[in-house]
Amino acid sequence: MGCRSPLLMSVLLGLFFVPGSINAKEIDSSVERVLANSKAGFNIDFVQNLLNRGNAAVAKGDLVEARMNYDKARQASKKLLNFYRDISGSFRGLDARIPREMDSKGREVLGLLAKVNLRLAALFRKQNEPEVAVPLLIEVVQLMTPAKPEGKKAYQGLVELGFVDTPYKGGN
Repeated sequence: MGCRSPLLMSVLLGLFFVPGSINAKEIDSSVERVLANSKAGFNIDFVQNLLNRGNAAVAKGDLVEARMNYDKARQASKKLLNFYRDISGSFRGLDARIPREMDSKGREVLGLLAKVNLRLAALFRKQNEPEVAVPLLIEVVQLMTPAKPEGKKAYQGLVELGFVDTPYKGGN
């Protein structure tokens, strides 16, 4: 106990002599929402920006840069999706607005993840690596179901690759 007293006393004195108080209102508003930035943040717009950069790289013929951007978009999408689900679950039964917001954002991220997976699969097919495209296409079918355009397109890709034989005719 004797060793803790001087340490505790110095911490308390340090807090007492801190110049000014720290208020949440004093923090610069540009710092508060740093993750809302579409260029370097961690949000849906950031994922869309990465997807757009990947598309631009494909248009230029730079498949290495395209893959890098698509991979980053895919990773960010999966993280966002998990975080939105976690937050949604934490607030269920407490404040219905928050789960609704998180679920809405989650659906939007799912759509982006499906687009990214389709673009990556197309990239792998273009590079003659169809075996790497298959798991991405399967994931799109799982995420979006074959009833949605992205899921239908992914399943059609699996048919074209010869991974599955039965074409899906539903939804027409």
